[in-house]
Amino acid sequence: MSGRYGNLDYPTLTKRAVLGCASLFLLAMAVEVGAMVTGTTLPPWEHALLVDLELFGVVGAFLSVFVFGVALPLTE
Repeated sequence: MSGRYGNLDYPTLTKRAVLGCASLFLLAMAVEVGAMVTGTTLPPWEHALLVDLELFGVVGAFLSVFVFGVALPLTE
């Protein structure tokens, strides 16, 4: 039976969204730590971009759980 938003698999969407956001956070953190360990300095725009990616990863992981795991299944 098709729901209001089509035939969506909410547990899979939630897991993939959290995994994607967590990998975005870990990638940005690894670049910053790698630059610090090797002693290279990052340009200010690159540092700002990496901080924004870390923030987006954390906020996106929390929001994806509430949107795909709670809100959408409850509205069907």
